[in-house]
Amino acid sequence: MGFRFSVFLLLAGMGLSACAIPEQLEMIEREQRRLRTDSGVLREDLDNARSSLADTRANFTQLQGELSALKGRVDEVERQTDRQIGQSAQEGSRRVQELANQLARLENELKTQGAALQAREEELRSLREAVSGKQSGKETATSPTVAESEEVKKGYEEAFRLVGQKDHRGSIARFGEFLKKYPNSDYADNAHYWIGESHYALREFDQAILEFDIVRRKYPKGDKVPAALLKMGFAFAELGDKVDTRLILQELLDRYPQSEEAAKAKQKLKTL
Repeated sequence: MGFRFSVFLLLAGMGLSACAIPEQLEMIEREQRRLRTDSGVLREDLDNARSSLADTRANFTQLQGELSALKGRVDEVERQTDRQIGQSAQEGSRRVQELANQLARLENELKTQGAALQAREEELRSLREAVSGKQSGKETATSPTVAESEEVKKGYEEAFRLVGQKDHRGSIARFGEFLKKYPNSDYADNAHYWIGESHYALREFDQAILEFDIVRRKYPKGDKVPAALLKMGFAFAELGDKVDTRLILQELLDRYPQSEEAAKAKQKLKTL
């Protein structure tokens, strides 16, 4: 009886084991399928990550190249800017020195003219005293004023003749001598103007500007002022100074709006 019961239990256990094995196998297979699925997803994520890393590296390399090129351009611009600033500073210093030299020359000339003026005043006073000391009716010589007027006119015409001959250096020298001898004559403003014109013809625009400015300031009611303002504006334009060109030409338009020079000034302003 005991033996039969043992066999029965053994057979029952074997039966239960046989039933459990297929379930375990199915569960194992499901786990394997899940693992294969998860492995595929992981593999795909890994491939995507590798691709993204490669793109990032490529972008980084490109950005490094662009940054290097940009630094190169910045360095070149800085070098060019430094060169331009240096050249501008040198040019500015040169212009300032030239104008300072011209100012010194004008100051010396002014002193010379002042001395000449004083001498002329002394001479005139002496002549007046001589005339007043003579008896009326006994004066037969030509009047000193008339003689002087003819001499001044002749000196001016001789200098002006050189302008017509395009002897600009000669006209500058001759008009300079004329102004030293007759600083207060009626031709003085014209003499300064033609000195300016001669410098302009020689493309010595700084010197031309100084002479035209003397006509503008010293002889504000003279008939050469409109022409002096016009050529002064043109000289500034030749030097590339558009600001002063506009200022001078606008002054011409304001002071002499109906003049022939004003019409030329308007045309010039349109080109600036």
